[in-house]
This record gives sequence, C-alpha cells and structure tokens, in this order.
Amino acid sequence: MNSIGRIFRVTVFGESHGQAIGVTLSGVPAGIALSEEDFSTDLNRRKAGAKGTTPRTEDDNPEIVSGWFNGFTTGTPLTILFRNTNTQSADYGNIANTPRPGHADFAAYIRFRGFNDFRGGGHFSGRLTLTLVAAGVVAKKILDGINISAKLLTVGASNNIEKTIDTALNKGDSVGGIVECTAKGIPIGLGEPFFDSVESTISHLAFAVPAIKGIEFGSGFAAATMMGSQHNDPIMDNSGKTSSNNAGGITGGLTNGNDLVFRVAVKPTSSIGIKQNTFSIESGRIEELVIKGRHDACIALRVPVVIEAITAIALADFLMLWKASNL
Repeated sequence: MNSIGRIFRVTVFGESHGQAIGVTLSGVPAGIALSEEDFSTDLNRRKAGAKGTTPRTEDDNPEIVSGWFNGFTTGTPLTILFRNTNTQSADYGNIANTPRPGHADFAAYIRFRGFNDFRGGGHFSGRLTLTLVAAGVVAKKILDGINISAKLLTVGASNNIEKTIDTALNKGDSVGGIVECTAKGIPIGLGEPFFDSVESTISHLAFAVPAIKGIEFGSGFAAATMMGSQHNDPIMDNSGKTSSNNAGGITGGLTNGNDLVFRVAVKPTSSIGIKQNTFSIESGRIEELVIKGRHDACIALRVPVVIEAITAIALADFLMLWKASNL
C-alpha cells in the first residue's frame, strides 16, 4: 500500500507525529553523485513559512542511512530519513473520537480498527509529501536532460492568490488551487499502452499526494467541448513536434516528443478554524468539533514541488524500463 514503481521503486513510511518519516528507493543506479545538500533546494520549496501555510516548522534535514557511500549511490536500496522534532500531539486529542470532516480520520479508524495513529493525520498527513520530494531529488538526477517545473496557477478559482488567501485566513477557513506541471526534453516512446500509460502512472502517483482531487492532461476536460479538427495536434516534423499540444505530450499512453503538460486540482485543507459538526465515535451522536493544532490555510502553495517530484519518479521508472528493453 505504500510502494510504487517497477525498476525505480519508491517505498514511504512513517507518521506525521511519529519519531520519523522516510523513503526507501530501490533500483537506484550505482555511482550517482549525491549529498545531503542536494536536497536543500526542493525541500526548502516545500517548507512552511509563507502566509497561508502552517506555523509548524521542521528542520527537515535528510539523513541518508543506506545505499550511499563516499558521496555516491551504491546501487543498493537508498533510504532517507527525516526526524519529526516539532510536534504538538496534544492538539489532536479530540480527533480520536470526533473525526474531521473531509479528512481520513474516520475511514482510517474503521480500516485499521482504531489502531491508527491519528496525531496530525498520522500516515495520511501531508507531512509525508516530504518523502516524495526527497525521492524526486534522486529521480531528477536519473533524468539528465529532462527539465520539470510546476507552478500554482490559481487559488480558489482566482488569479489573485494573495487576496484569496487573506480572505480565507480572515474567515478561519481554507482554500484550494490548481497546479500545472510541465516536463521538457522527454524522449519519444516512454510509457506502455493501456494500464501502464504515462497518464495512468502519473495519475496513480498524483492521487497518492494528500489533497489532490483531480487531474487533466493537455486540454483535459475542455477536449469534450472541441471538435476533432480542433483537438488533433498536427505533426510538423520527424521529431514529433506538433503545432498544438492538446494531447499534453502523450498519445496512446506514450510520450510523443512534445512537452508533457498536466494540471492537478488541490482541495481546501480539511482542518479549519470554523466550528463544524461531525459524528462522535464515542457517543454515537453528532457533536460540535473545534479543530486545534497548526494547519495550512492553502496547502496548494506547497504542492508544486511535490508534483514535480512525482513526475520525476514516474519518468525515471519509465526511462529505466525503456533502457532495459533496448539493451
């Protein structure tokens, strides 16, 4: 339930308020230059601190505990650990009996018969996206020549991101957003038809990111409103370059030589400062819930680097499979 990949395989572990969270990467080629400083840029992009993000701050210092020696990967499983040091678990005492609307609290309680770690969302917390970002740093090193970038397009359907976040903060509420990711320089033919298409694999990874509720590639849902003559991307030359990119760089599940372009919808954070009603597991009645703790008013602010990471993970696995099949 917490692993993905065929050659470049990612396994995440830990809970938001546990001792540590981490990731193990199998299939990493030997001889890749790697240092703990290599993680700094992307990990800092994910950190809280900006207006609208959680006041919880962690050092997020990566500890490379296996698969690494003398500054290079060894070819054995690479494990990266992050210690949780700034936790306030007492803030989540009422979550055990009064699950938050919109969060995994109730479903996790039923699924794991009440033995789940509910503090800070436990294994379902956005805190674990830190492990995906770390995996993405390594994956990007495998993708030499492929450039991946993501940006926040809108918040709450508005281009005025700061004003929309201010409104949510003033109300004690939260707000979602749209993040777009683009990958350039991808070889033609990565991916597999049907079940392991590029769209399928990226979508699988995207929905492992807490708060992601939708995804579209290229023109996405707008394609349903277009005629074939509008949606078709005319091929311009033998590089596969097309005059438009409604397909988002993928046809038949395979990369087609154009930029990979997709967007994800990030829902509003479930933990808000407004009083809500929810079912009480203890009393069996509907009760008022006041959520304590430190939370993001707009988690979408911290999502772009995570989406870059999951894209890199998917493409690294596809690239390694492609190379293996062409030996």
